Amino acid sequence: MLTTIKMNELKQIVDASFGDPHRILGMHEIKLGDNDGMVVRAFIPQAESITVVDDAFSSRRYEMEKIHDDGFFEVVIPDRQKWFRYKFDIKGVSGDSWETYDAYSFMPTIDDEDIYLFNQGTHYQIYEKLGANPKVIDGIAGVAFGVWAPNARRVSVIGEFNSWDGRRNTMRLLQNSGIWEIFIPGLQNGDNYKFEIKSSTGAIIQKQDPYGKFAELRPSTSSLIFDINSYKWNDKDWYESLATRDKFDAPMNIYEMHLGSWKRSDDEENSFLTYTELADELIPYIKEMGYTHIELLPVEEHPYDGSWGYQVTGYYAPTSRYGTPEEFMRFVDRCHEAGIGVFLDWVPAHFPKDAHGLAYFDGSALYEHEDPRQGEHAEWGTHIFNFGRNEVKNFLIANALYWVEKFHIDGLRVDAVSSMLYLNYAKADGQWVPNQYGGTENLDAIEFLKHLNSIMIKRNPYAHMIAEESTSWPFITRATEDGGLGFTMKWNMGWMNDFLEYMGKDPIYRKYHHNNLTFGMVYAYTEKFILVLSHDEVVHGKKSMLDKMPGDLWQKFANLRAAYGFMFGFPGKKLLFMGGEFGQFIEWNEKRPLDWFLLEYQHHQTMLDYVKRLNHVYLENEALWVKDNGSDGFEWIDANDGDRSTYTFIRKGREKKDTLVVICNFTPNAYEEFKMGMPFEGVWHEILNSDAPEFGGSGVINTQPLYTAKSESHGRENSITLRMPPLGVVILKSEG
Repeated sequence: MLTTIKMNELKQIVDASFGDPHRILGMHEIKLGDNDGMVVRAFIPQAESITVVDDAFSSRRYEMEKIHDDGFFEVVIPDRQKWFRYKFDIKGVSGDSWETYDAYSFMPTIDDEDIYLFNQGTHYQIYEKLGANPKVIDGIAGVAFGVWAPNARRVSVIGEFNSWDGRRNTMRLLQNSGIWEIFIPGLQNGDNYKFEIKSSTGAIIQKQDPYGKFAELRPSTSSLIFDINSYKWNDKDWYESLATRDKFDAPMNIYEMHLGSWKRSDDEENSFLTYTELADELIPYIKEMGYTHIELLPVEEHPYDGSWGYQVTGYYAPTSRYGTPEEFMRFVDRCHEAGIGVFLDWVPAHFPKDAHGLAYFDGSALYEHEDPRQGEHAEWGTHIFNFGRNEVKNFLIANALYWVEKFHIDGLRVDAVSSMLYLNYAKADGQWVPNQYGGTENLDAIEFLKHLNSIMIKRNPYAHMIAEESTSWPFITRATEDGGLGFTMKWNMGWMNDFLEYMGKDPIYRKYHHNNLTFGMVYAYTEKFILVLSHDEVVHGKKSMLDKMPGDLWQKFANLRAAYGFMFGFPGKKLLFMGGEFGQFIEWNEKRPLDWFLLEYQHHQTMLDYVKRLNHVYLENEALWVKDNGSDGFEWIDANDGDRSTYTFIRKGREKKDTLVVICNFTPNAYEEFKMGMPFEGVWHEILNSDAPEFGGSGVINTQPLYTAKSESHGRENSITLRMPPLGVVILKSEG
C-alpha cells in the first residue's frame, strides 16, 4: 500500500507513540516529481471513510484513502500548492457521520515567550495557556489544550468527544519546554476530558487537568471545559470603596465557614446548598450579624469531603459540589455588592496522592520531590510541593493570582505555612534533608513565599495574604524588601492557645494563669495579627466553643460571652468559626449542617443576639480596630489584678472622643462598687454589657451615666465606680 510517510512513522502514529504528531498529520507540502502538491493525513479509528472539504469552496472535495485498518487516512492533492482551511466529512464505522475541522491544521497557541516565562517561573497568567481554554481561531471555535509533562513520551487529550481513545488527539511537544499542546475544534463548555500520558517507562496513566477550570462531581474525576471569561462583574463600587481606606486600619471581623455544612437543603438527601442558594441565605445573615468578611474553607476541587478541602486535586477549579465556576463568581459578586469581603483558604504546602491528581503526574516526581524525605508529608499522608522547581512555583503563584484576579477574592489565608518553612516539620531525625547550610529552613519555600507575596501586593494592592503560621518565625508580615516574608496578616495562634487554655479553667484557678491573657501584649505589635477562634479548635475532640467553657449551663454561656467580649476588646482583627455565634453545643462535623434548631432555645438565641450586638459595637467604634497595629491604640489600666481575675484596659481611636474602656471579670463574683482609674475625666456610658438580661445575663448592668471623680485609682487621677457583672465584660465610651 503506497503512502507518503515512512512505515515506522505510520506505526508510531497508529500506536500513539509519536512525540510530534503535527509533523505527520494534517496538511503538508510535498514534492510530486518536479511539482509541488499537498497531502492531508488523518488518524481517526472510528472512521470508515473521510473526505477533505475545502472550507472556502465546498465543491472541492478530496476522498481520502484508508491506508491502515486502524484508521489512518491519506490523500494527495496534486492540483493545490498552498495550504488551505479544510474540514473532514467523516462517515463512521457504525454508520454515523459528522463534520469537523482538523485539530492538526492549527498552529500552536503557546508561543516562545510563554515558554520562556513559564520555564523561569514568572508567567503569571499561565492558566490562559495551560489547561483547557476556549478560543476562536480563524473564526473556528474550539479549545486550546496545554499541559506540562516534561518526562512523558506522549500526551493525549481524551474524553467522550473521542471515545476516550488516547490515539485520537495526541499532542505535540513544544521545543524542550516540557509543554504539550493541541487545539481541538468543536469542543465546548461542559465537555469532559482528561490527559492520557505515556510515561518514560511506557505506563499509561490518566490525569485530571492541573489547570482545569471545572471538574465533575466526585467520585467522578474528569475535568470539564469551562470558559471563565464570560462573566460580567458588578462590583466596581466595592473596589472603589477599597481604594478609599487603609486596609490595615479598617474593621475586619471574619466569619469563617465551610460552605457544605453551614446549612443543607431540606430535601430527603439533605443535599448541599448551591452557590446561588448560599448567596440568598448567607449574605443577609452576614449583613444582619455585622461581619465584614467571610472566609471560606477551601473551595478548590477536592475528592474527599472529609478533608474539608485541604487536600486539593483541582487548584484552578471551584468545587462542583455547589455549582459552576460562574455561579461561584456570582456568589462573590453578590457578597461585594452587599459590602462583604471574601477570603479563601489556599493550600500551597502539600497535595494528596490520589491517582487522578498531581501526584507523579507524568510518571515521575514532577510537582513533588523524588526523595520521600523531601516530598512526603507523613503526618497528613500527602506530597510536599517541590518549591525549587520554577514551573511548580509558577503553577502556585499564578493560581493565587487567579483566585484574586479572576474570581475577585479579596485575599488568601495561606494554610500550613509552618510546614513550608521548616524542612523538619513533623519529622523525626533521618526523615528530612538539611538545606545546603545544614539548617532546618526550607530555603526554596521561603523564596517562593517572598515571590508570591511581593507579586500579589504589586498587582493587587487591596488583597490580603494571611499566614496560618504557628511558630516564632520572625517578620512574617514585614515587607519582603525589609527582610520579611511579605504577608499582610498572620493568625495569632499563640494568643489563641493561651486564651483557650485560660477560658477552659474553672474560675477558681484562673488567678494562677492570669498572664495567659496579658502575655499577648508582649508581642502584639511584632506582626499584624488576626485573633482566631477557627474550625481547627472545634473538631477532633477539642469540643465546641461553648462546651470548652467550665461550669453549669448558665456559666458556660456567661463564660463564652465574656470570652468573646475580651477578644473583641483586645488588639487584632477578629475571626470566629460558624456555629460559635449561637453556641453550637457539639463539635463541628462536615457531614451535617449546623444545629440551627438550637435557636428555638433561649440560651442560644440570646447568645446570637449578644454576638450580633458585639459585632455592631465593633463596627461602630473605630477604637476597636483603627490602631490595631500600633502601640498607641492600647493601654492597660490594670493588668495585674490576678486575685480577682479582672482585666481593664483602654482602646484609643484617632480622637479623644473615640476612646473606649474595656472591663473584664472572669470570676462568678459580682462587684456592686468596682473602682477603677480612667484615662480622663468626663461622663461615660455603658455601650455593651455581656451580663444584660437580653443576652441571658443576670442583669448586673449600669443603666445610668458614669461620672468620673477626682479620686486616684490605678495611678490615675480620675476614677469611676461601677457595677461589675459576674463572668462579664463591660465596654464604656466617653460622652465626648
